[in-house]
Amino acid sequence: MSKPTLIVGAGPAGLAAAHSLATVGKESILVEKEDILGGAPILSGYAKLVPSGEWAKDAIGGMVKRVEDESLVKVETGAKVTNFDGTPGNFHVELSNGSKHEVDAAILATGFTHFDSVNKPEWGFGTFPDVVTTTQVEQMISSGQGVRCPSDGRKPNRVAILLCVGSRDRQIGREWCSKICCTVSANMAMEIREELPDCHVYIYYMDIRTFGLYETKYYWRSQEEFKVKYIKARIAEVTSDGEKLIVKGEDTLVKRPITIPFDMVVHAIGMDPNVDNPDIASTFGIDLESHGYIDVANRYGGMAQTSRPGIYVAGSATGPETIDDSIAQGHAAAMAVLSSLKEAIGKSA
Repeated sequence: MSKPTLIVGAGPAGLAAAHSLATVGKESILVEKEDILGGAPILSGYAKLVPSGEWAKDAIGGMVKRVEDESLVKVETGAKVTNFDGTPGNFHVELSNGSKHEVDAAILATGFTHFDSVNKPEWGFGTFPDVVTTTQVEQMISSGQGVRCPSDGRKPNRVAILLCVGSRDRQIGREWCSKICCTVSANMAMEIREELPDCHVYIYYMDIRTFGLYETKYYWRSQEEFKVKYIKARIAEVTSDGEKLIVKGEDTLVKRPITIPFDMVVHAIGMDPNVDNPDIASTFGIDLESHGYIDVANRYGGMAQTSRPGIYVAGSATGPETIDDSIAQGHAAAMAVLSSLKEAIGKSA
């Protein structure tokens, strides 16, 4: 274990991997292209996390501090990997900041990119200032300013949350479910109602996928305790009458058109593959799966393996993922590295 392990990406998965390696005395080099650690929860200003209810700045911020205080983790911020070659146990790494390292393995925890709602223009984003994304609402809540209409700062009396924006949509090449949006939206609806008890919140959906144990805590609780209204619908467009935003579509349960005015419309944006994935795949010599995420070579024969021996992957780099599962996968990837090293030592003995 004389050489460190390279970890690319300092979001929840990368932070977990670095911590796991450090607990057994293993050095790592944590490379992050941004200037701060924490990934999307910190960079995008997430509010309360699902399902713990902890503030992202506290929960993920605590993971950041733990890694920053760890002497076995060398942190390289504002840098990307520009060259990676060699074989398992003996890889050579060059970074964009000019530094070079020799490492025994690499863990890619490079995350995802939020869907850009300008790619769904008929739903009003970029045209009307009070059409916002879930990330923007998270920032409003986490900043302490509260949920407000961007156009004039007023408190909204009626809010629509549109699900599957950038997910399950073949017309724009996003066929996958982003897994967590339904639950995050239900949680957000409750937060809005808690802050603004007089505000009516509607969730427009194709299907509700509050998977696993989230059904009771989010789907049913949002309706029964917080009186959030759910409408199964196909949205045609979001327009404006000059004063209100108008959501037009079809109620697919009763098969009739619906037109409802709102003060604010929220896009529940999905998870896209990291925009850097083509470059990452080229640099590391690994495969991407058909949608553009990093391909996992064998989910049952080995943990976290990519198509290239010695390179592992964790978290939402492999597809839409929850924060908790990303953290678990980061720990698993660290275990995979340790296991591979032990196996290599055994063969050379």
